[in-house]
Amino acid sequence: MNIAIIGVGLIGGSIGLAAHERLDGAFVRGFDASDAALDAALERGAIDERSDSAASAVAGAELCFVCCPVGALGEAVLEALSAGGDCAVSDVGSTKHAVLESVAAAALPEADASRFIGGHPLSGAEASGVAHARANLFEGATWYLTPTDRTSGIHYDRLYRAISALGARAAAVPADAHDRLMATVSHLPHVLANLLVHQAAGTLLEEDQALPATGPSFRDATRVAGTNPTLWRDILLTNREAIEAELGAYADALDRVRSTLRESDGDELVHWIEQARGDRQRLLELDLAGGPVSELRLSVPNKPGIVAQVALALGEAGVNIVDMALYPAPDMQSGAIALWVTGEHGAERAVELVERLGYPAAVVDAGDEA
Repeated sequence: MNIAIIGVGLIGGSIGLAAHERLDGAFVRGFDASDAALDAALERGAIDERSDSAASAVAGAELCFVCCPVGALGEAVLEALSAGGDCAVSDVGSTKHAVLESVAAAALPEADASRFIGGHPLSGAEASGVAHARANLFEGATWYLTPTDRTSGIHYDRLYRAISALGARAAAVPADAHDRLMATVSHLPHVLANLLVHQAAGTLLEEDQALPATGPSFRDATRVAGTNPTLWRDILLTNREAIEAELGAYADALDRVRSTLRESDGDELVHWIEQARGDRQRLLELDLAGGPVSELRLSVPNKPGIVAQVALALGEAGVNIVDMALYPAPDMQSGAIALWVTGEHGAERAVELVERLGYPAAVVDAGDEA
């Protein structure tokens, strides 16, 4: 597989290293605005060849990962799509609405627009740059994909398979749901970390006290404070509506805690903390879902958006797709999709959801393939 990487930092470099390690015969071409980054990527073996533009990097590629900062994603994705060809193009940004809006607003031919699938791997490291890239960065990590009704099923399948080969678990979600989720579990914590250090520093300065030795709670809660101001400015601005909504809900929750403290309601505090413990346990258990793998076959018309529609329906319902395959009919008017799903009742739930979309589906017994 020929792969193009636009932006060879931590994520882009790790994609290149993982591709060389896990994809037979992978050839990786890279482009970056920094010559030093390209030199380092070549030296580390993250890329096989450097390009002088995004368009030249994409030429002849089957798959392109745009790994630029969020503020530059829209322009870079459009440049990659405009290079033409049959390349599936994805990004790795932590907000999706803005880049999808850029693609939708551009005057691209439908064949080009359908090749873009938004993506976001939930992986990273404390340090940035290709010097810290590693081939196992995506091992076991969730990699969100945000297809739309314009998405080509063939290109989605190509991207899905490559991501799975890199060691990640691909999961389809709607773009707006992705951005709300990230506002809750990633962006809001960064805002709160900055507020906590401002609050602590302001209080100590007002009281003319030296900074005491901090406990693990404060260190853990503020670990990300002050991280990469330019990057986080762009993330917060491109997801401002979802973050503003989460801040409003958080402010309401703080008011309730403040009221409980004002009333010295110890029983309510105990109940609140116990609820938090239970909520945390449930959140942790969400990442441990597994169980047997079942194969599901469904018949669908061959048109853009079908694979995205099915993947999103199952993803929103919590049905985990561990593998998939497309089987177009000879006349290319219809075809079959094979899905392998996990969970004790995952297959039955998947059949119910797919048939609700209007497509016939059935679970395939192991003996049926003999």
